[in-house]
Amino acid sequence: MRVFVTGSTGFIGTAVVQELLNSGHQVLGLVRSSSNASKLTAAGAEVHNGSLEDLASLKSGAAQCDAVIHLAFVHDFTDFAGSCAKDRAAIEALGEALAGTGKPLVATGGILMLKQGQVGTEDDAPDFAAMGAPRAASEGVALALKDKGVRAMMIRLPPSVHGEGDKGFVPRMVSVAREKGVSAYIGSGVNRWPAVHRFDAAALYRLAIEKGVAGAVYHAVAEESIAMKEISGAIGNGLNVRVVSKLLEEAAVDLGFLAYGISSDSPASSLKTRKELGWAPAQPGLIADVEKYYLKFS
Repeated sequence: MRVFVTGSTGFIGTAVVQELLNSGHQVLGLVRSSSNASKLTAAGAEVHNGSLEDLASLKSGAAQCDAVIHLAFVHDFTDFAGSCAKDRAAIEALGEALAGTGKPLVATGGILMLKQGQVGTEDDAPDFAAMGAPRAASEGVALALKDKGVRAMMIRLPPSVHGEGDKGFVPRMVSVAREKGVSAYIGSGVNRWPAVHRFDAAALYRLAIEKGVAGAVYHAVAEESIAMKEISGAIGNGLNVRVVSKLLEEAAVDLGFLAYGISSDSPASSLKTRKELGWAPAQPGLIADVEKYYLKFS
């Protein structure tokens, strides 16, 4: 298949592009800058100039391809609602280009929009009181495209998609621990996170366009439940600093918005995903990557 990929030069996108190319697919990647265009070309993919806000460019890219993987997202946490609105508009535009074709469109959401304190499954609807709730409407928009003749699916990502080059939650925790001389968790630290290596996530996106079912939700979860105290402990041990408990308000002084993500209790299952798509995560776990990459480079 020829696959249009938004977010093609990002942390997850580069892994998805390589996974697709290695599996014999062709890739048309959305890019905004000449430097990113060069990276994409060097990887063996084709370049499509545009942006998430340029809906005409999204429609044009999708119309040229046999499948779409939508990964791009504006990570502006000062206006998260606005970022989510842009995401919905992008999904609508991509869906319009594919309407009536039966072609696959895989959109991206997050585990953090599910109900806290229980193991989330693919069958669980978003909880509009959850931390990631503003993005939940994008899932509804994407899955509704099934009724417009699009093989639309959703992949929910965990709060930690890890691997070399990650700049998300955990690397930020490492940076703050190094700066402050303590590795902090919030409260008792028993709150749980799911995680996945970016290469395993990339394999799931490929399987979804190849075998996924219209209207399906899939979980890119390799590790269902890692206690935050264990993550903080690995950071503390690696940096040789104390591991301490903090109140949410204390942690927010150093971590800002990220503190609220770190306090979440969001274990999640991928049993249905593995069964339906034959997905078998094989990469190292989060703690292994903390020890291998994050303590050295963050």
